[in-house]
Amino acid sequence: MSKLLPIFRIVALLEGISYILLLFIATPLKYFADEPQYVRMLGMPHGLLFIAYVVMAVLMSKDMKWDGKTLRIILIASVIPFGTFYIDKKYLKSVNA
Repeated sequence: MSKLLPIFRIVALLEGISYILLLFIATPLKYFADEPQYVRMLGMPHGLLFIAYVVMAVLMSKDMKWDGKTLRIILIASVIPFGTFYIDKKYLKSVNA
């Protein structure tokens, strides 16, 4: 088990939450209510969390013995709404138990 796993799970959770907020709250407010400040407020934190998620996934792939297909699934999940929550449940939570 990787020492980064608990940190990666937190980053995955925060990245998923920030993505949901950005897609389903901030972006509609920007285009339908002419309130672009929410996208500006959430954009940078989400971007940093996204980068941290990708870098940590690549770093952890060797320790966790993920094959190429598993790593691709974990990386693709970061661009799908609710994808990081699925990854946590399917690939990360079972390792922690």
